[in-house]
Amino acid sequence: MSEVKVDDKITEAGKLIQSARAEISTRIVGQKKFIDGLIMGIVAGGHILVEGVPGLAKTLAVNTLSDVFDTDFKRIQFTPDLLPADLIGTMIFKQESGDFVARKGPIFSNIILADEINRAPAKVQAALLEAMAEKQVTIGGNSYKLPSPFFVLATQNPIEQEGTYQLPEAQLDRFMMKLLVDYPTPEEELQILKLMGKDSPISVKRLLTPEMIESIRAVTESIEIDEMIEKYIVSIVTASRVKDRKYPFVRLIEYGASPRATIYIYRCCKVRALFEGRGYVLPEDVKSVVYDVLRHRIVLSYEAEAEALTADDVIKEILASVPVP
Repeated sequence: MSEVKVDDKITEAGKLIQSARAEISTRIVGQKKFIDGLIMGIVAGGHILVEGVPGLAKTLAVNTLSDVFDTDFKRIQFTPDLLPADLIGTMIFKQESGDFVARKGPIFSNIILADEINRAPAKVQAALLEAMAEKQVTIGGNSYKLPSPFFVLATQNPIEQEGTYQLPEAQLDRFMMKLLVDYPTPEEELQILKLMGKDSPISVKRLLTPEMIESIRAVTESIEIDEMIEKYIVSIVTASRVKDRKYPFVRLIEYGASPRATIYIYRCCKVRALFEGRGYVLPEDVKSVVYDVLRHRIVLSYEAEAEALTADDVIKEILASVPVP
């Protein structure tokens, strides 16, 4: 693949991303992959599903992201008694004018944290996912555009499943990535103790604006991706769907990833190249993002579950079987 000259705009955008990552890290210890995933989601124009036990700074990380990006932020706690109107808004009667007017819900914000999304019933989940897909909501017969950028981070608790409403595979597919947040290392936890043990708030600088995010998105579009890399992306996704016995992992997959996965890998690997300040995509960029994009899209077979394999184990086998350009 011929080398592409890095454009000044790409270099500048990469520096802005690097400074944002560094600023977020002043408040969030460790969790580098999680922070990168958040920034990648908002730049690539997708939404993120996060799985992790309570207390791993998921809420703090999203709040910090909104501070550094100088955007509006709303946290919505999903509960079994939540209604769609509590999310998107409703019509209210104004006695002064005698008219019904729309009262917009908390979803009218740049960054939304849908905390424990699987605790709300299907109607509420559907209302959120419709807003994510359409970037608008309908209240009283009128459609209202959501602000730009519009970014949803939904969390799931992997420990407790009692009283939850599991997201169907078709709804999971609407999330660009699924990030796994794990416990910090002992060294990181010691840093967290020293940083957060005090009761004083940790301030961060507002480095970006919604307009700058739109500019970075435009720059990301200009990043070059060779046709061989595009074919590599397609080969990875289609390998999850084939039933060709030449692939040893086919017995482990019940249903493979949709074409939406192909599009999201394409977008994410461009952002990954931007992180590195490059104006072109490498196969390493694809490998770096493929786990987060595919792990919630591959439905494992009974054999895989019986062998206690995870989606990540299967994705690893897919990458080992598909030739790298």
